[in-house]
Parts: sequence; C-alpha cells; structure tokens
Amino acid sequence: MYEGLENRKIICIDMRSFFASCAAADAGLDVMNTPIAVIGNLEQKGSIVLAASPRMKKEFGVKTGTRLFEIPNHPSIRLIEPKMEFFVRVSLEIARYLNQFVPSESIHVYSVDECFADLGGTEKLWGPIEKTIKHIQDGLHYQFQLPCAVGMGPNMLMAKLALDLEAKKTGFAKWTYEDVQTKLWPVSPLSDMWGIGSRLEKTLNNMGIFSVGQLAKTPLAMLEEKFGVMGNQLYHHAWGVDLSKLGAPIVDGQISYGKGQILFRDYCTKREVMAVLLEMCEDVARRAREAEMVGRTIHLTIGYSKDAFGGGFSRSRSIDEPTNATMTIYKVCELIFDEFYDRRPVRRISISITNLEPEHSMQLSLFEDNKWKERKLGKTMDYLRSKYGSTAILRAVSYTEAGTARKRAGLLGGHKK
Repeated sequence: MYEGLENRKIICIDMRSFFASCAAADAGLDVMNTPIAVIGNLEQKGSIVLAASPRMKKEFGVKTGTRLFEIPNHPSIRLIEPKMEFFVRVSLEIARYLNQFVPSESIHVYSVDECFADLGGTEKLWGPIEKTIKHIQDGLHYQFQLPCAVGMGPNMLMAKLALDLEAKKTGFAKWTYEDVQTKLWPVSPLSDMWGIGSRLEKTLNNMGIFSVGQLAKTPLAMLEEKFGVMGNQLYHHAWGVDLSKLGAPIVDGQISYGKGQILFRDYCTKREVMAVLLEMCEDVARRAREAEMVGRTIHLTIGYSKDAFGGGFSRSRSIDEPTNATMTIYKVCELIFDEFYDRRPVRRISISITNLEPEHSMQLSLFEDNKWKERKLGKTMDYLRSKYGSTAILRAVSYTEAGTARKRAGLLGGHKK
C-alpha cells in the first residue's frame, strides 16, 4: 500500500483559541487568566459565542455555541465583538512569520487559524524537524501571544489527522504510515475523522461501517460503486494515503456550489423569503459561472424559527439540462418552496447545485435565443462585481427591507470587520 509513496515532512498548525487570543491581545488582556467570550453581536441576546478563553470555559462553562443570554452576569467576564479584519491581518502576519523558515510556495493557509507547511529540506538550515517545530511554536507565542498545536505527517491528510486527533490535546503529534492501524483505524464515530460529515457517516453506518478500520477493510469496488470518486478517496484516506500537493484541497474536486445563511430576523412571508433566495441564487450561480461549471440538481433547505418550534425541510429537484443561470436555479427553488412551505416563520436558508459538469457540455438550442442573452448578461454582471465589488450591481430585491446582500457586504466571515 505504501510502497513508492513520498515520506514528506508536512506540518499542520492550529492557533489555539485564535479568536479569543487575538481579541485578548488587542484589548491588552491575558487570555489564559481572563474569562473572555467573543460574541457575534452584543446587541442580540441570541447571538452565539464564537470563541472563549480557557478560564471562561473552565469557570463558567461558556464555550463556542453558547448564547449571549446564557452567559452569567459576572464582573470579571469580558465580552468582545469580533474584529474580523484584524483577525485576518494577524493570520497573514503568521504566514509571513513562517516564511522565515520555508519559502512561500511551501506554505498553504487553510483557514484563518490553520495552515500547512512543508518543512522538507529545512534540516540543512535549522536542524532536526522536531526542533524547528518547537522553535516555530515558541516564536508564535512570543511574537503574537498565540499558543498553537502542530500535527506532522508524511502528507497533508496525515498531518491534519495528527493535529485533530492528538496534537490538539498534547501540543504536538507526529504520525507516520506505521501509526495508521494503531492510531487511525480505531477512530469511531466516523465523523471524528476529517472529511466525514454526519450525513456521510450515517450512510456508512447503514452499510455496517462504524470505524475507520472497518472503512479501510471495505472492498474498494464496493465504495466506488456507492460513492464514485469519493469512494476511492474514502478508501485511501482510511489507509492514510493522500497524493494531493501542498495547497490543493485534501478532498479533491468541487462536488457542489452552495450558500447558507441565518437570517437577521424571522421572515414571515413568502415574499420576504424569496427576496433572500434570489440574492443567494445569484451568488451560487456566479460562483458556478466563474468556475465554468453547470449543475443538474438544485437543493433547498429551509429552517423554521425556534419560536415556531424549529424544524423545516430539505428537498432537491433535478432538471433535464444543467445550468448556472440565476433565474433557472431560483425558479426551481420556488417550486420546492411552494410545495413544502407550511407558512411558519423562516430563520435559516441554504441552497446548492450539484451533479456538476463542465459548462462547455451545456447544449444551447439555436431556437432559444434568450439562453444566450441570459448567459451573456450573467457574465457581464459577474465581471462588474469582480472589478468593483459585490454591491456594484444588485437586483432590486436587495434594496427592499427583506434583502440582506447590502448588509452582509459590510461583514467579513459573517461578522463585523
């Protein structure tokens, strides 16, 4: 299985309590000794905690996902709104710091608080790899007051697994191919492994697969028949094999384009919901057009307000011709909505298009001139937004009370800049 595979020196770095640590440093506070909670919006009692300092978690039981109204009223607690632009700047500075040890092409920023680096060849400059990692960790703590955990492996996947499954508890973990059977295979539930979500876990469970070891021992042909290309990846990932290059996604291939949002308030009428849906369809279609992809299946998920006892529905429809046209996607969403909406207040909306294929495969009838016009119009709108910003050109619904595009354009990562 592992013969001929490269034994690279990939590390995955996770900045512990990144948002809380950054907020503490910005406010001149000690993140280890001050109970701090970073709140999405201090003006909304239902807003959630995005990050909490260690003392906040230990003494008050406040953690990520806790609601603002659930936080006890205590004089020592500090509540801070996120400054996403500041957090992103810190993330960029961390990447620059790593550039002291490796060239920029050997660094891949995976998220605002996590990145990969290939330390292969640095032994000649900095000595043993483990010593270099310790130097990086000490430097990040000294320069940024940010503690970090590091996972190391022969590829990106193994480095990420070493981080998630061990290093986040111990500070550092190194996994090799020899560790797969003893450290990776016992992992259960399957959703504890990076890349396996709750839906995929449920499907695998229904196949009698409950641990990574069982997944590794499942015939490859069976997984490919059930999941296609993803089945091939699942099999090899269960063996710790990952051939992706640094900077490439660990799970290859875009299988959908989607967008979801929690609304600023309850939307009680179809007209309001459809206004937001049209904005979201525009965004999803734009991303598909930019990638020159089209999709045959449109998914719509609606979540009702907790005040209406929650719940909702998630349904999909497939169409004969693949599309990346905004209004085509929107009309399918409207059909689904009309069929399943039971007139309760809506608080969450998600849409996506799947069953993707290259745009050049889309057949445009010579007798349907409007398709050419819609395609050209969509490309023109995409160009204007790309050059002048996301709000350079908007549909009329974005200027209604129900529209969210203008307000969200002033946010970064869903939060204030």
